[in-house]
Amino acid sequence: MGEKRKILIIEDEEDLTLLLKFNLENTGKYAVSIAYDGEDGLRKAKQESPHLVILDLRLPKLTGEEVCREIRRDEKIGRVPIIMVTGKSSPADRIIGKVIGANSYIPKPFKIEQLIVEIDNLTNPV
Repeated sequence: MGEKRKILIIEDEEDLTLLLKFNLENTGKYAVSIAYDGEDGLRKAKQESPHLVILDLRLPKLTGEEVCREIRRDEKIGRVPIIMVTGKSSPADRIIGKVIGANSYIPKPFKIEQLIVEIDNLTNPV
């Protein structure tokens, strides 16, 4: 197997974040880094150039929307796939997620298998 794909999780729910990290790394395909607030997440995204970002909308310091917009404006990381994982699940929220640049929008609660399939689809284009 080739090099592991780098995933950055920007999520302030520590239990969920650690569960995601464990499950993703357990596949053997992904190396995961974590940020618990928007400012740290944006800084890590710029430093680490991940292959994919999992992003919550409701974050301390910078919102997920602000982080998403800043990533999309950045020349170096602007094309990285972003999956929004959030408790906000109305049709309007989904539209906002797409408009600001999310590639995918998965409402909480979700099945980890669903997320892994989406990550595989976005990081291993056919």
